[in-house]
Formats: sequence, C-alpha cells, structure tokens
Amino acid sequence: MQMAWEQGVMLLVSFFLLYLAIHKKYEPLLLLPIAFGMLLTNLPGAGMYHSELWADFVNPQSPLYHSYGAILKEAGLLDVLYIGVKTSLYPCLIFIGVGAMTDFGPLIANPKSLLLGAAAQIGIFVTFLCAYAMGFDPNQAGSIGIIGGADGPTSIFLTSKLAPELLGPIAIAAYSYMALVPVIQPPIMRALTTKKERAIKMGQLRPVSKTEKIVFPIIITAIVALILPDAAPLIGCLMLGNLMKECGVVDRLTKTAQNELMNIVVIFLGLSVGATATGASFLNLKTLGILSMGIVAFGLGSAGGVLLAKFMNLFLKEKINPLIGSAGVSAVPMAARVSQTVGQEENPSNFLLMHAMGPNVAGVIGSAVAAGVLLKMLGPLVGL
Repeated sequence: MQMAWEQGVMLLVSFFLLYLAIHKKYEPLLLLPIAFGMLLTNLPGAGMYHSELWADFVNPQSPLYHSYGAILKEAGLLDVLYIGVKTSLYPCLIFIGVGAMTDFGPLIANPKSLLLGAAAQIGIFVTFLCAYAMGFDPNQAGSIGIIGGADGPTSIFLTSKLAPELLGPIAIAAYSYMALVPVIQPPIMRALTTKKERAIKMGQLRPVSKTEKIVFPIIITAIVALILPDAAPLIGCLMLGNLMKECGVVDRLTKTAQNELMNIVVIFLGLSVGATATGASFLNLKTLGILSMGIVAFGLGSAGGVLLAKFMNLFLKEKINPLIGSAGVSAVPMAARVSQTVGQEENPSNFLLMHAMGPNVAGVIGSAVAAGVLLKMLGPLVGL
C-alpha cells in the first residue's frame, strides 16, 4: 500500500522519540509507548486507529455521535485502547498510583507550601489567555495552558475532553518538558533570585503524625468535590491512592497501585495517546504553536512559585528559600531535586529537598484543580 508523505514524516518523528526515550532516557516510561503508538498508527494499511471514527464521535450530526458501540463495530486495536483515554479512565487510574507513591507529609508540616504550589499554576492561566489571543479556540487554549502544570496525566485528562484533536502534540509537549526540568528551571531560578536568597537555610520540618496523614486525603477530597466537582475524579483518585498508602491496612492494594496497575495503565495510555499523532493532527502550524506555548507555560509556572516565595519573605520571620517555589510545578520529584541542586550550589550545607517536596506535591493537587476550573469554564463549549 502506498504511503502518504505525512505518514513517512510521522514515522521519522516516532523514530526520533524512540531515540530520546531509549538513548537519552527522556521520560522513557511513557515516551517509549507514545512513540511506538505513533509508529503503529502511521503504518500504512495497519488499520489500528481510525481518526475519522473519532471525528464522527464528537460530531452531533453524525450517527456515531457519542456512540461507543458504533465505534467498536469498526474499531482497530488502538481505537479500543483509546476508549480508556476518552472516558478519562487511564489518567484517573494513574492518579491512584501517583497517590500511592506520594508523601504529603512535607505539605502537612508546612501548609504555606500549598500557596507556592498554587502560585505555580499561574503559568496555566496566563498561557491560556496567550493561546486564545494567538487564535486558538478557547477549549484548545485551555488544553495548551494545562501543559504549564507539568503533569502528564492531567494534561491528557483535560485535552481528551476539551480538544482531543490536539492530544498527541500536547501529550508529547507535556512529557518532553517534564523531562527537561533540570535544563529549563535553573536559569529561571537564578535569574529571579539573588545569591543571598539562594543560600537561605531552612529549619527542619516538624514530624507529621499518622493520624494527620490519614485525615488529609479525606478532607481534601471532600473539600474539592464540594467546591469544584469537575476536579473530583482526579483529586479523588489521587487521594484514594494516598489513603491506601497511609492507612497501612491494605498493603497489597498499595503495592499493586504503585507497580502492576501503574505499569499496565502506562502502556495502554502511551499507545493510545501516540495513536492520535497522525500526520493531519501533528504536521501543522498548531503543533509548533503548542510546543512554543508549552514551554512558556512551564517557564511561567516555575517563575510564579519563586516570585510568591520572595513576596512571602517580606512578611515572614523565618524566611523561605525562594528556590523551593519553582518546585510548585508538579513534576514529582524531579522539580524538588532541582531546587535542592541549585540551592547547594550557593550553600553546600543547605538541604532543601524535603522543603521543596511540599510545593511539589501541592503542585499535583493544584494542577488537578486548575484542570477542574478550566473544565468548568470551557466544558459547556464542547457539550460537556
């Protein structure tokens, strides 16, 4: 069967991403299956993914409108796997695993960290406005903005609902920038802080009781679900995983969520997201716009946390090292490690890792809440 030039280009892109995942080890756990899904969907005649079926699925004038049964009649392997993305099943299952691996202790011990995690989400909303000003539809602009949260599952969750036609480019941008945290963040952190600020030494965090760790996920779930129901699926799954870890009575479930469940879902998620990266959806000016706006979103999010920490220091007796504010993006734990590394450059005796983990895990909550806000604002535009 003859290969269109677009398919040839996308195959080359998939080879390049496989190289980054395998040789450079850029987010390999998800970038590798995404790249391989891209390879499968662009093989001529393979028939594993049918973008036209999913275009009809969201077209109110089509008999396939919101009909999974009709989709399955014509579906290929990747179409079936993509149902888990379209229904938001995969991102929510991954959040159970993320919760089971997350320690909210640093955040509980220092509640001010929550503000830093919230400030880092400014990149999402500023980029949303910028993308809209550039000519993207509101739903597309919201999907581009969420890249600033540096949270791959959240980006996929929101984009699959608001702008599924952009899922491939946005997922690749989100995970690529997450992998480049050690490259992107340090210049921003140094530019916004002085040597004296970077050398600030923070005291040891207070011990957090088991009761606090058990009550925390329950309270957060209840508050978010009552105030912002659109964020409840992600937050609820995140906190379920964390509660399983902290309560100590379901060790088997916790280990399954951390390992087997996460690994299986990541394979399915990566393949199905990669399947959406067809030539028609990827090889256009919008993709370049997404990649450029994505790094703007990420940079603004990193800067927002640092600047808020500097502002808070105007009123605090015990100063915060502003470097931990950059960890408010939810690239866990990489962003916290970058804060530690840059801080030790100025003061080798400074240990910021646990302090940075507070904003870091707060960023996971913040990005999920930001996705809920955007879904609440923009969902009616796409009939949600």
